[in-house]
Amino acid sequence: MLTVGLRAQAAVAADGPPVFERDVRPIFKAWCLDCHGSGEELSGGLDLRLRRFAVSGGDSGPAIVPGSPEESLLLARLRAGEMPPTKKKVPPEQIAVIEAWIAHQAPTLRDEPESLPPGIDITPEERAFWAFQPIRRPELPQLENTVPAPAPGSGPPVPGQPDVVRTPIDAFILARLRAEGLSMAPEADRLTLLRRASFDLLGLPPTPEEIEAFLHDPAPDAYEAMLDRLLASPHYGERWARHWLDVAGYADSEGNGSEDTPRPYAYKYRDYVIRALNADRPLDRFITEQLAGDELVPQPWSNLTPEQVDILAATGFLRMVPDGTAGGRVDEAAAQQVVADAIKVLSSALLGLTVGCAQCHDHRYDPVPQVDYYRLRAAFEPAFDPSHWRLPSQRLLSLYTDADRQQAALVAEAVAALQAEYNAKQARLVAEALEKELEKYPEPQRSELRQALQTPAEQRSEQQRALLAGHPNLNITPGVLYQYNQAAADELKADMARIAAKAAERPVEDFVSLLCEQPGVRPATHVFYRGDHRLRRQQVQAGDLTICAPEGARFEIPDAPLAAASSGRRLALARHWTSGRHPLVGRVLANRIWMHHFGRGIVDTPGDFGMLGSRPSHPELLDWLADELVRQGWSLKRMHKLIMCSAVYRQSSVPRTASHDTQNRLLGRFPIRRLEAEVLRDRILEAAGRLDRTMYGPPVPVELDAVGQVIVKDDLPRRSIYLEVRRSRPVSLLAVFDQPSDVLHCECRVPSTTASQALMLMNNDFVLKHARLFAERVYSQPDRSARIRHAWQIAYQRPPAEDELHLATEFLNRQEAMLQASGHAEPELAALTNLCQQLFASHEFLYVD
Repeated sequence: MLTVGLRAQAAVAADGPPVFERDVRPIFKAWCLDCHGSGEELSGGLDLRLRRFAVSGGDSGPAIVPGSPEESLLLARLRAGEMPPTKKKVPPEQIAVIEAWIAHQAPTLRDEPESLPPGIDITPEERAFWAFQPIRRPELPQLENTVPAPAPGSGPPVPGQPDVVRTPIDAFILARLRAEGLSMAPEADRLTLLRRASFDLLGLPPTPEEIEAFLHDPAPDAYEAMLDRLLASPHYGERWARHWLDVAGYADSEGNGSEDTPRPYAYKYRDYVIRALNADRPLDRFITEQLAGDELVPQPWSNLTPEQVDILAATGFLRMVPDGTAGGRVDEAAAQQVVADAIKVLSSALLGLTVGCAQCHDHRYDPVPQVDYYRLRAAFEPAFDPSHWRLPSQRLLSLYTDADRQQAALVAEAVAALQAEYNAKQARLVAEALEKELEKYPEPQRSELRQALQTPAEQRSEQQRALLAGHPNLNITPGVLYQYNQAAADELKADMARIAAKAAERPVEDFVSLLCEQPGVRPATHVFYRGDHRLRRQQVQAGDLTICAPEGARFEIPDAPLAAASSGRRLALARHWTSGRHPLVGRVLANRIWMHHFGRGIVDTPGDFGMLGSRPSHPELLDWLADELVRQGWSLKRMHKLIMCSAVYRQSSVPRTASHDTQNRLLGRFPIRRLEAEVLRDRILEAAGRLDRTMYGPPVPVELDAVGQVIVKDDLPRRSIYLEVRRSRPVSLLAVFDQPSDVLHCECRVPSTTASQALMLMNNDFVLKHARLFAERVYSQPDRSARIRHAWQIAYQRPPAEDELHLATEFLNRQEAMLQASGHAEPELAALTNLCQQLFASHEFLYVD
């Protein structure tokens, strides 16, 4: 009891004792209100939604006695672990808050209402949470002793020298740093900036030509021009598509258990994302197409343009979650799970909230009532419609045009004519061969055999069956015609080839997988009691979350007329979300963009801006970026350039002095980041001179090797974004370097450092093979020194320092002597291979600064 008492004393904050609305109600909501407030029936007759309800108590009497913790039954049961009646109990520090609150007479911030409607309401404190405030453009911090750019040749900054503020971003970052007695690092050198920008925007190292051009460009806007060249590269879309595909949970298979049925047309969604990003499609349009692309393309869907096909393919975003019905059996529970998973992905991706937690009950931490979950679901109900479920194979749209159908009909007619001619010729040639064979028998045996052959098999007498069984040479079929007449068999073979060639003229029927509604079908959405689809309660209207609008102004979606091709719900919701006035969408997108440039977001939890998520390190900057995104026309490329032109992005990653900001949360230097798994594989392929930069198309298959590792089939050197994403078979090399696998989707990759990564770089066949190819590439240089310099240039985009050249030379000498002594056939090349493998495993190869 003493320990709890001390905790209760510690729970009294500097601004006074705990109060119900701010401190206690959130604890009750997380642990108690599911039974004591949110439902139609109150367990034990106890309602804890208000302070006075707790004082009144339930069937067991008052739950709390203000001023007397020891007489409060609620506190006693919490301490004893009797409540809640689950394995997980209220943490002691939260019990201490309740104890301190009771001890101080259980105060409230305001007078409580006389009554409450059923369920858990949204309180002013919840509405005041930072993430739910309207996005307003903050004023820029006013800073003294700053300059817009460093003076040419000024060198690293010294104490008292002005700080560089190139963009408004720098003002927000520098203001926070100065408040902590810190400042920004000096600008990185040009080569570092080029490498950083190239890996950021393309996921590839700069070419020697790009390095030469940038390092010797005297123009004052050389850096900006370099960014423009990178943003114009078609490989930009491949790089940034990978980030979005993580969020979408992209996969080339259905994830239906051990079957893991392939999705043969999922790649069209991946290609859509790449093309959209390369075209700098505004993000509001990008999101709208993925949520409601089918509602943007007029019906009927025939003779579609490539752009229209892309827009329909965009709806694959909502079809990326695992589908347990892919095996062909309609299972309503599995269908309902698809819908639930899709809601989780889209709400996390675009709203930055764990809305899925409100599927079974009111969200325990965030102001998302259960009914709001189903309002959101109602916007997507007509498209998914578990009550009229369509299997993945039934959600394919043929891309045949009228011209394709006409051509297919003409080809089918021609093939049928050729086939009829072929059948007649085949029958004639077989008959001729049989007649020739019968001529070998004398009469009357010949007539008896002919009669037996002409008699249908089921009508033959026993004598006829015995007769034919004794003469198997008369069983002449097209398959054995060559044994009797080779020329005739060859003639038929040539005819069959002509038929196949004609059939090949039939246009290939392609398909796109999409999400769309069935005309005239508008299924109702009901709240599921405890999330069970069999227990349906009140019907709800489609709309956005209540917390995302001012009180009393929740966005609700009216249906289009029943005769319309679709309900219009998803399109209305998408346009509302991307209106520029939504409190979450802009912040979430701006945070994601920032995260992929700096390795972490302004909010560390990009998929959870709620109560359990991280608080923003620079809230004013986040709001400024969210507002600026809309002002820039939702252009992702403009946001890249804005961020990458800032002084904070152009900083060196080398720490100057010891700092109390050990996690670099305030960005007093640029963060060093490890390459993602796909970028690492691509960089290895590039160093080996094998990278195939062909864009788009079906995925490169993966397979198991002899030892059970998943590898790329035939070791095809396509960029990693084009590798098949098989849920049951993640590529081993990529998985060990933290490629997401066996997850619904990935909000943020968390890089790990494990022994298996080192072992993979030491022993993996792919790494060993490409180390050899890398060595062969540099072996053509005239001498050892030139080979080392060439290897450094390829691996690091720079020449080796003198000490590096010396160490590499010594390494090659020792390796070659050892290999020669062991009788190796190619000691010099093998030693160089070992050096190249070490470069693959080096910090400078694996990380970008």
